[in-house]
Amino acid sequence: MIRNVEVYGLSESIKASKYPMSVDVESCTDEITKTVRTLGGCKTGTGHDQFLTGIIVQFDLNFTIKAWTEAERYNFLNFVSSQSTMHRITKFDVAEQCNEYVTAKAIENLKECIAEYNENPTAENYLKVLYNVPVGFKLTARMTTNYRQLKTIHQQRKTHRLPEWREFWKWCESLPMFKEICLGGSDD
Repeated sequence: MIRNVEVYGLSESIKASKYPMSVDVESCTDEITKTVRTLGGCKTGTGHDQFLTGIIVQFDLNFTIKAWTEAERYNFLNFVSSQSTMHRITKFDVAEQCNEYVTAKAIENLKECIAEYNENPTAENYLKVLYNVPVGFKLTARMTTNYRQLKTIHQQRKTHRLPEWREFWKWCESLPMFKEICLGGSDD
C-alpha cells in the first residue's frame, strides 16, 4: 500500500526545535530530548509542534477511490502525481485494480461498460465507464507531507472503519523517530 518512502530534514528539524530556547544555535544537536518529545507530542493545533513541518515525507500511496475521497480532506497531503481514471480507465486490468470487497458483479459490470465504449467510443459511453468505477478501485499517487500533518492524520484516523486508514497509521508509526517525537515516546 505504501512504497518508495523518503524522509527529509529529520535531523535538521530536531535541531531547530531547540532554537527558541537557545542563544547559540550552532550548539543545538539532533538528540531527542524530553523537550523535543514534549514539543512533538503536544496537543494538535497548539503550534508547539511546528518543527515537525520541517520533516518532509514523500511516498507512493495505493488507496481505493473511497479512501482517496477521504484523504482529499487533508489540504496538507499534497499530490505530486497520480494514476488517472480519466486518461486510463479503459486500459486498466479492472479485477487487478479492485480490492477484495468489490463484488464480481460490479467488476463484470465495469468490464461490460468498457467493452461497450471500445465498440462505440462516444462521450456518453465514456461517462458510463467513469461513473461505474467501484469505490474499491485502487489508484497510486506520489504524496508529499510532513510529520506534523501525519501526526494529525494519525490521531484522526487511528480507529477508522476503513482498513486502509488503520494500515496508514501503523505505517506512520514505522517512520524514523515518529513515535519518539510525535507520540511522546518515553525517555530511555
